[in-house]
Amino acid sequence: MNHDEIRKICKEKNVQYIRLQFCDMLGTIKAVEIPVSKLDDALNNEIGFDGSSVEGFVRIKEADMVLHPDLDTFLILTFENNKYGNVARFICDIYRSDGKPFEGDPRYILKKEIEVFKKHGIYSVNVGFEPEFYLFKLDQNGEPTLDFSDRASYFDLTPLDGAEYVRRDIALELESLGFTVQTSHHEVGPGQNEINYKYDDVLKTCDRVLTFKQVVKVIARKHGYLATFMPKPIFGQAGSGMHTNCSIMDENGHNLFYDEKDELSLSLLCRKWISGILKHARELSLLTNPTVNSYKRLISGYEAPVYACWSDSNRSSLIRIPAAKGQATRTEVRNVDPYANPYLALAGIMAAGLDGILNIKDEKDLIKPVYDNIFALSLDEIEKLGIIHMPETLHEAILEFRKSKLLKDTLGEHTYNKYLHAKTVEWKSYHNSISQWEIDHYLN
Repeated sequence: MNHDEIRKICKEKNVQYIRLQFCDMLGTIKAVEIPVSKLDDALNNEIGFDGSSVEGFVRIKEADMVLHPDLDTFLILTFENNKYGNVARFICDIYRSDGKPFEGDPRYILKKEIEVFKKHGIYSVNVGFEPEFYLFKLDQNGEPTLDFSDRASYFDLTPLDGAEYVRRDIALELESLGFTVQTSHHEVGPGQNEINYKYDDVLKTCDRVLTFKQVVKVIARKHGYLATFMPKPIFGQAGSGMHTNCSIMDENGHNLFYDEKDELSLSLLCRKWISGILKHARELSLLTNPTVNSYKRLISGYEAPVYACWSDSNRSSLIRIPAAKGQATRTEVRNVDPYANPYLALAGIMAAGLDGILNIKDEKDLIKPVYDNIFALSLDEIEKLGIIHMPETLHEAILEFRKSKLLKDTLGEHTYNKYLHAKTVEWKSYHNSISQWEIDHYLN
């Protein structure tokens, strides 16, 4: 799209308000909002903001930041329209006041990794997310409770799935915004849902997951529910993940992960990609599972991966190969949760996969698949197989991240240090707090 096309759409669709969105280091959507009368200022990259007030950005003395709208992300937010007119948005890249890209912008970090792939002859990385979320009732004051929207389970329908109409309205709203919704269903936990939409190139998919979360939360609240992407909101119930499907394409659109001659239909390049991700899985976990609560989900018994291994069928594996073959051949990274910053998580996953592709020279160094149900094996059996246990706490993930040269190079020193500091503060705050569990067990 160009400037004239955007101006024309704004006039024809009665757009009165524009939101210039971006993402902070922790994955939170931020925005500067303007009336449509200031559209030309936005299109000319003249809207600034104070970067010192945003998590992971800059110090006060270098606070001036400028928003550069990505014109291809222009979208009318139909779910936010009002009596005054329509609301539209751009997703923006962050620049310094001297005209240089801001090295701490998560979107810029992912763009850099995409360019690294292209330099090595890899045209594009396709990604599809499978985000899960819970619906909880709001009280009479509009405050969230921990009462589920229903008591249903996997694939249940009305009357057990009491919030089916909420999920349907979310799916239809996503379709109206240009998403290709593929499936929508109730998940394992009561009040837990999943809506899947078609994959696309990695940057577009990361942009879309932010829009997805925004739509889910707004539509849910209109129906009197809180939608939460918290990885483990309720003890004893299934956690919410965001399984991340990846495939690599050449310039002609052929899937480089597929090899019809291989017993699993996987190319050597794909096996190197898998081995690279597993090799770096422990240090990656601070990006893929970034909160204290993330590690309450990654426990045995809930189909969440605990060990760094892969399989073509085993759902206890960190990486699973779905049954679809040919152009649909892909790797499913199963530990990622919805609280991950999608740009940083995918930059890290891509960097780890590329490390495997470039540096594994001998096939004997490839990590072999595991077909056993790992949850049914003893610790001794797991150790004999050489399977690595994933971090069990945020603190353990921090220690692994602190040693990672790969992620320091990928994120850049600025974001690497800021992110490490933020997560260390988060862990110390949690570690110093007293939980209700401790009161219940130790007070008397």
